[in-house]
Amino acid sequence: MRLLHTMIRVSDLDKSVEFYTKVLGMKELRRSENTEYRYTLAFVGYGDEKDNAVIELTYNWDTDSYDHGNAFGHLAIEYDDIYAACDEIKALGGVVSREPGPVKGGTTEIAFVKDPDGYSIELIQNKFK
Repeated sequence: MRLLHTMIRVSDLDKSVEFYTKVLGMKELRRSENTEYRYTLAFVGYGDEKDNAVIELTYNWDTDSYDHGNAFGHLAIEYDDIYAACDEIKALGGVVSREPGPVKGGTTEIAFVKDPDGYSIELIQNKFK
């Protein structure tokens, strides 16, 4: 068994795909459209789905916003240099909601960014590079 994907609902698919590909460096792996039920799915990730977990971006054509609720926390991505990554994300127009630095009470270095729909993405410094 393995983790396949995490699905998040997005209000503007093109804007979300642009963020995940251009700002976070993922690739759009595939896209499918269902005209009968009025939704489009775009799968993004850092590698082929047969070897990597990916993110499914779900765009429901008749919905322009979502209530995130208080249960979902964040997605997490490992980076070799979160400080440089945050500088690049800001230069590309992304929002860094927590600047890089050690986690409170620990030594792991983290940062947080927001995607176009306000989902939190934690950047975690690779400890082995």
